[in-house]
Amino acid sequence: MEQWTEVRRRVLTGELSKRAACREYDLSWHTLAKMLTHHEPPGYRQRQPRGKPVLEPFLPIIHEILESDKQAPKKQRHTATRIFHRLRDEHGYSGGYTSVRTAVRDWRRKTQEVFLRLSHPPGQAQVDFGYAYVDLAGEREQVALFVMTLPYSDAFFLQAFPRECTESFQEGHKRAFEFFGGVPPRISYDNSKIAVTKITGSRQRELTSEFLRLQSHYLYESHFCLVRRANEKGHVENLLGYGRRNFLVPIPKVNTLGELNAELEQRCTTDLERTLRGKSATKRELIGQERAAMLDLPRQSFDARRVTHASANSLSLVRFDTNDYSVPVKYAIGKSPS
Repeated sequence: MEQWTEVRRRVLTGELSKRAACREYDLSWHTLAKMLTHHEPPGYRQRQPRGKPVLEPFLPIIHEILESDKQAPKKQRHTATRIFHRLRDEHGYSGGYTSVRTAVRDWRRKTQEVFLRLSHPPGQAQVDFGYAYVDLAGEREQVALFVMTLPYSDAFFLQAFPRECTESFQEGHKRAFEFFGGVPPRISYDNSKIAVTKITGSRQRELTSEFLRLQSHYLYESHFCLVRRANEKGHVENLLGYGRRNFLVPIPKVNTLGELNAELEQRCTTDLERTLRGKSATKRELIGQERAAMLDLPRQSFDARRVTHASANSLSLVRFDTNDYSVPVKYAIGKSPS
């Protein structure tokens, strides 16, 4: 009934075309027509479930077994056949296997976790890192791929860095914001140690000082996915895979990462001319709608670097001639990175 109501609402309000509804919900044209004609599913609907006089007393046992299975290893959980054998041998069940299998199936359907399709208003973004190989100055090297996506328009920005670290995380954001021409007001992340020092609740996080410095400069809101719920940022993972397959195959041969990143940026720009199935315009045109929801780029440029607050006897990271060095803090104080 929930899907019935959702399909009627989206189609009859003009949010979704009939053809798009059939494709998205895997419906036949006849079924969709029936949904739009009736406020609820027509025809006979059973008011009360049929009784199961033989199985009924054993249902609590079945549910207890299935509930306890949640704590067991996946490969050592009860099948319907095993439950049937236990009911028969340990509890004197005299009914058939089919009734047990149906009861197990019904319980699993009612208790399984349901993931709803996420909707993304203009201006929201997702960020992730991945890895790929490149032939860099004649040597095959693994590089970290930073990607930021805008789910509403399906636009994305991809850059390669020597490794996944605070500096590449910050620089990736800076380049992405400049590429999109604005700052998304809300960005979703996984729980990388670059950004998160401690998970204090389902949505609560203690953030690193370097992430807070980036966020404070650009003034956007952060959103962190639930632990082991990668589907919350599935859009960025899909486009990371798309960029790797289409921009880095065959393996690029370059002299520097700067050369590679210039090529990646050009490919992301070219990709903006695509019109995806189900979209009403090109990615470039949809980004125009997104910019109205974005924050303006700050007037002051962001310096992508790690800032260490420590005693004079400890080490600090400084940059000289494009290279980073760990030196005693007393020698780093007062010197700005190049």
